[in-house]
Amino acid sequence: MAKFQGRWMKMEQKGDGPGARSSHAVAIVGRKAYVFGGEFEPRVPIDNKTYVFDLDQSAWSLVPANGDIPPPRVGVMMAAVGHTIYVFGGRDADHSELNEFYSFDTTTNQWKLLSSGQTGPENRSYHSMTADDQYVYVFGGCGVKGRLNDLWSYDTKAGCWISYPAPGDACKPRGGPGLEVCGGKVWVVYGFSGEELDDVHCFDPITSEWKQVEPRGDKPSARSVFAAVGIGKYVIVYGGEVDPSDQGHLGAGKFSDEAYALDTETLLWTKLEDKGHCEHPGPRGWCAFSGARGEGMLVYGGNSPTNDRLDDIFFFTPVL
Repeated sequence: MAKFQGRWMKMEQKGDGPGARSSHAVAIVGRKAYVFGGEFEPRVPIDNKTYVFDLDQSAWSLVPANGDIPPPRVGVMMAAVGHTIYVFGGRDADHSELNEFYSFDTTTNQWKLLSSGQTGPENRSYHSMTADDQYVYVFGGCGVKGRLNDLWSYDTKAGCWISYPAPGDACKPRGGPGLEVCGGKVWVVYGFSGEELDDVHCFDPITSEWKQVEPRGDKPSARSVFAAVGIGKYVIVYGGEVDPSDQGHLGAGKFSDEAYALDTETLLWTKLEDKGHCEHPGPRGWCAFSGARGEGMLVYGGNSPTNDRLDDIFFFTPVL
């Protein structure tokens, strides 16, 4: 069996960036990475500024944002469709779960509140988001009354929410799962449901059917709050919490530093062997991550095994 590899590159940072944080979000549009939300101290939102990192110039700048700028929050997620970034949920300074849904137009730097209250998914944080060319998907997370396992999509052309059938008992409610679109299906990978999980589920939006699959191969150990992106037919995962802290979110658990690829056609897990270790990001969880035009995965910040927030940026290119 051929061994897959991956190449890590630590990126230089110029200018005044967001600084060290975790539980934040990043989305790439073109050659720019936009960052919003997060914490430096556990459960305390830092700010509601919008930062952008130029991938070609390796330089940070503060976006002169306007419109319905979201209040500060942690445990927030976002995804991009075209030149627009979509942001959903999170947790505010009073530790309340949110369900506000915003768009951010990167051509005008305009924020817009699209839905809240009784419209769309219920309040949550530490959920997962992903997108294809038209739909933004939201799955799971920590709700007001406990963890969730519901799946929604937002049709960016029609401007409306779609609620999908529940996945059933096999797919436990969870926080911090991986969520990606590959081969026209939505994939739910791992997560935390009182314990770290190692199951994989897929949903077909055409037939509205859920299915639990049983991948084989060199599968990663159970984990949550990891980085996950879709590249072609592969779901790429990196890092994450493999053993939770006995202090909950206030402490640091045991984190992984490994990367794996799930072939969604053959259902084969493969560990991605490192091509050199001089610029490896090491173990971490609760980081911000985003796919870059099918080329690789950007990882920014997160929490370390010593419970220190990180401010570095790495780019991972899988060789599949």
